[in-house]
Order: sequence, then C-alpha cells, then structure tokens
Amino acid sequence: MEKKVEVVAAIIRKGDRVFATQRGYGEWKDYWEYPGGKLEPGETAEQALVREIREELDAEIRIDKHLCTVDWDYPSFHLHMHCYICSLVSDALHLNEHEAARWLGPSELRSVGWLPADDQLIPLVEQELGSVQ
Repeated sequence: MEKKVEVVAAIIRKGDRVFATQRGYGEWKDYWEYPGGKLEPGETAEQALVREIREELDAEIRIDKHLCTVDWDYPSFHLHMHCYICSLVSDALHLNEHEAARWLGPSELRSVGWLPADDQLIPLVEQELGSVQ
C-alpha cells in the first residue's frame, strides 16, 4: 500500500509577488516550494496552515481563499496538497527551516527549481497574479 501524505501550502501574496522558500534538508534539499506542512490529527487544513507558517516563518497569515488541491505521486509517497492564497498580517518573516526565500513576480515564477507538486501550481499562480491591477 502506497504511503499517503496530506499537507497544506501557503501561497503568500503581496501585491503582484508570491513568497517561495528553498528546502534546506531532506531528499528534496535545494528545491523550491510554497511554505506549509503536514496536517496533524484533528486539524482542519486552515488550522494546519496557520500553525505551520507560524512554526516555519514566525509569521501570522490570513487565509484569503482555497486555490486548489494537488495530487502528486512522488517515488516514495502520494502527496495530497491543499493550496491557499494567503496574506501576511505583518511583514515579519523569519526562515526557521528553509535555507533561502524569494518574493517572485509573475515573470520570475519559472526562475527557480520547484518541487514537482508545487510546479503544477505555476499556471494558477500566474493567473492569480495577473488579476492584480
């Protein structure tokens, strides 16, 4: 039986840019992702996302809307990822787990090496950012 992992991801948006983080550990070290993490038992996706961003970035977010849910088969597990467009409540961000981070505009989204599941989000994120006037 294939291992299933349920996670949440925050597409933190500021104007026409989104926040991307680079993994500093594990099998996918140096790949880029949207910050987030695993759901704990009894948590809703929204509760998990607020907690994970607090833990990973010392930041408070507001969840603006559910963007999509991505299902992706990695070699050792199946990923079920709930993705949300979010805003920062304050501008403070501190990298507790990642080795780097960048604010990316629509033309820069393809300039980093995304994790495969996160890469699937690029067209949707481009569409979201394109809606900024």
